[in-house]
Amino acid sequence: MKSIFQPYDATREQIDQRVRDILSTEPDRDHLPLIKRQLVEFLDLTTLEGSDTRQRIVQLCEKALRMRDETLDRLSVAAVCVYSPFVTVARNTLADSGIKVACATGGFPSGQLPLPLKCQEIRYALDQGADEIDTVISRGKLLEGNENEVYDEIVAIRGICHGKVLKIILETGELATVQLIRKASELALMAGADFIKTSTGKIQPAATEQAVLIMLDAIKEFAQTTGKQAGIKPAGGIQQPDQAMRYYRLVRHIMGDAWLNPRLFRIGASRLADQLWNDLKARLE
Repeated sequence: MKSIFQPYDATREQIDQRVRDILSTEPDRDHLPLIKRQLVEFLDLTTLEGSDTRQRIVQLCEKALRMRDETLDRLSVAAVCVYSPFVTVARNTLADSGIKVACATGGFPSGQLPLPLKCQEIRYALDQGADEIDTVISRGKLLEGNENEVYDEIVAIRGICHGKVLKIILETGELATVQLIRKASELALMAGADFIKTSTGKIQPAATEQAVLIMLDAIKEFAQTTGKQAGIKPAGGIQQPDQAMRYYRLVRHIMGDAWLNPRLFRIGASRLADQLWNDLKARLE
């Protein structure tokens, strides 16, 4: 596997400074309502708990449907993300709504599963009707320096996700250096990821602005080199609109307005949806 990327020698201090510079100015307040509406459309409304039940999944899907139906222009989240046993429940509840069913699967969240079993679990989710797959890389293999194995696993998973959106989770909180986050991003992009995603939400730190900036740099170089567009998904710990707004501003600054759509920008969250929805409803009253 030969890299198509140029060497990336940014330091942690340089990344921190770039984040500060990009976020140093406040957005025009007149545009905030429009941005918050966009943020709703970028959401993967998520529940990934061991205590999940069919009833909880139905309630989550019904929340997504209510958010759509209570707006004049049918404002909608991008997807509902669940574990594989609940894909059919979500698909049936969301039927014909246009809201996608995403599934966290394939050894999620640890990634510590043999590749044949990862693929089997992913096939199960697809057979149940998942539109999108969120799956995590084998961080242990990356930390051991087995980059080719990480790449080959993603290629194999890409091969079974025919026509489906594939989001590759890097779990950046377990990648301690700028170079590791960058390398994981490069491997996922070259192997065919439609999105690269920060985190499972199961460890701390989860999404960080610094990790997202590094990932966006890789996505930008990938687009410039290959002409192919890949998306970004911050996930984990994003609960307030102001937090989501900061990721929005990073994406807009580095990638431009062309990336500000659900095909290329998602945010994995649950509580954030309530906050955004309450803000929007308050403006309608």
